[in-house]
Amino acid sequence: MNLSFCRPVAAALLLTLSVAARAQSGRMERATPESQGLPSAAVAAYFERLLNWPSAEIHSVVIVRHGRVVAELYPAPFRAEGAQTLYSVSKTFTGAAVGLAVAENRLRTTDRVAPYFTGQMPTAVSETLADMTVRDLLTMQSGIRPDSQLRTRTRDWTRTLLARRVSAPGENFAYDSMCSYLLSCIVQKATGRKLLDYLREKVFGPMGITEAQWEESPEGYNTGGWGLRLTSESLAKFGQMLLEGGRWKDRQLLPEAWVREMMRLQTSAEAGYGYQMWPCPESPGAARMDGALGQYVFVVPEADMVVVLTQCCTSGLGEQRKLLWDILLPACTDTPLAESGALRALRRLEAEARLPFPEGAPVGTTAAQLHLADREFVLPANDLKWKSLRLHFTTAGPTLHIRKTDGTSMVAPAGHRVWSETVTTALPPYSIAPLDRFKGIERRFTLAAAYAWPEADELHLSLHFTDWGSGVLLTFKTDANGVVTLTLRENYAARTLRMTFRK
Repeated sequence: MNLSFCRPVAAALLLTLSVAARAQSGRMERATPESQGLPSAAVAAYFERLLNWPSAEIHSVVIVRHGRVVAELYPAPFRAEGAQTLYSVSKTFTGAAVGLAVAENRLRTTDRVAPYFTGQMPTAVSETLADMTVRDLLTMQSGIRPDSQLRTRTRDWTRTLLARRVSAPGENFAYDSMCSYLLSCIVQKATGRKLLDYLREKVFGPMGITEAQWEESPEGYNTGGWGLRLTSESLAKFGQMLLEGGRWKDRQLLPEAWVREMMRLQTSAEAGYGYQMWPCPESPGAARMDGALGQYVFVVPEADMVVVLTQCCTSGLGEQRKLLWDILLPACTDTPLAESGALRALRRLEAEARLPFPEGAPVGTTAAQLHLADREFVLPANDLKWKSLRLHFTTAGPTLHIRKTDGTSMVAPAGHRVWSETVTTALPPYSIAPLDRFKGIERRFTLAAAYAWPEADELHLSLHFTDWGSGVLLTFKTDANGVVTLTLRENYAARTLRMTFRK
């Protein structure tokens, strides 16, 4: 996917004002890459490779060296202040909360899981279920075969999960978000506070992280294995705290020994897992927080570096991760470097980066617009939960009206070669579908839209929910008889939904 770079002056001004406002709320210190021993040319090369990665939409990149943010990239319409859902990056925060509870002697890794769920255990408790420990959950070795659909079928997650067959806990690795969910339940039972509230008091508050939100299960627990929502700078702060062995400025927030345990190999080398983190064999002591669609926090002690990457990437994630080790790490030096024109080029790239607009003209034929204007397109059942669409045209361009099956609606005015933004309370598209999803999340989302007519009878609309992370590309194609073919493609989905509407 080849991306060009252009950001309207107004949007850049808004970003500058936003950054200035956030400077008073605990921002990390900024510095040039060269002052921290990293050439700007290497950073720019890393950014450009990411921006041109096939099947990827980059939402943010933050590079921290020696505790200072040396470069950050937010391709328009994404912005620094936008918090995104982090998928399995959430697991590392769950692992941190377990470590806090262990340090406070509220639980132990050797604790059996069963006593925490006495009211939700099956009538006959097998020996293997009775043997399962907190450590088995931390290392994804529960002995329960993963079932990704369990959370979509029932609201009684724990009882249903614990009723499943358990074989040889502690022996075989099987990655399962429900292990992290059980850890969240255990933390809440052990501390008397929800996982998020516990972290707010012990970690987020001292670090100045104020925007955190976390989805909740139908049972009233934070979901643990997914569902945390944070800004990229907050992720960078957390990564830096891990890099420094659990220390943030002058406070020890996590036990240093626990951080080491989280980041080191706890399973077989083939499984390659720690405590809710993935050790990185490419560099001694390095580990990553890792979420679906390419959400990452890389913690690299050897280079005294943290790298945050958020995106929607649907292919080649393993190869993409190698860019860090192939481009950035070899360029690190132990001494400051002289600044050059490469720094100015990097700052220009940061300021001007954007996701691609739909390509084409600002207007289509009059006939095509008449076939589309103010016509309600009722959709078949779909994963987006969209009930119908309607387009309204003005001299400024099209506005898309979306009605959802839950009775909510959203309105998206689209710009030509500019991202037009609006705020909606309707829920954005989401690539997973657990029951009660979005519970615990504030219903306020920013929607950016752009359009173009690549052909006189074909309209393209690109939508991005910039503080959630999902997007949708819509194509309306008309013919002379008023027949409209509509296609919808979520940025996280492999398939395209296609339908035809006849007058």
